[in-house]
Amino acid sequence: MRIRYSSIPVVVAPHNLTLGGGCEFSLHADFVQLNAETYMGLVEFGVGVIPGGGGSKEFALRASDEYKADQIVQNTMKDRFLTIGMAKVSTSAVEAFELGYLQKDKYAISMNRSRLIADAKAKAIELAEAGYTKPVQRKDIKVLGKQGLGIVYAGANTMYSGGYISEHDKKISEKLGWVMCGGDLSSPTEVTEQYLLDLEREAFLSLCGERKTLERIQSIVTKGKPLRN
Repeated sequence: MRIRYSSIPVVVAPHNLTLGGGCEFSLHADFVQLNAETYMGLVEFGVGVIPGGGGSKEFALRASDEYKADQIVQNTMKDRFLTIGMAKVSTSAVEAFELGYLQKDKYAISMNRSRLIADAKAKAIELAEAGYTKPVQRKDIKVLGKQGLGIVYAGANTMYSGGYISEHDKKISEKLGWVMCGGDLSSPTEVTEQYLLDLEREAFLSLCGERKTLERIQSIVTKGKPLRN
């Protein structure tokens, strides 16, 4: 959030593996100057948690910005949810945009890796000289409450019953859905970024206390391999 609401423009310059926290930095920056070969994604599900550095909140915010009066808004929320839930990772800078990690007019691609930092620096100077002003914190994020939770819980139960995900995967999915839907609200409601961040932190920390999450983290740290438990 300090990146998002800095008094000076923040430009990030990712390349190669930009997973988890690196991706969340990119989600909150004013501009992303990235190398063509960038593998970007929110992969926290693999270690038994949800994105806890603003990633879950940001995807709820972006889904809210995409809602239109004449569309079924649950489908937009579901697409954003599945990007995190399936730990989708881009294989290129262009695909990072297609997956929703980058926003239109807020990123540029450096084909030459050795030019990346220079290009990012030039963009930061350009934003500053254009009269950059600090953004205002959002208080108008539309979340779906029980309406969205029903879809998440039903989908997770179906996947679990079909043997596609484990019981712990189901629990993580429900925690992510709880954050992205704004909790157990009776109807679609507008909330603040801080409200969603509080939900995100609570869900993240509760998952960190789960034995199966600790087993997944241990497997990654000691063996370098994800554990499906």
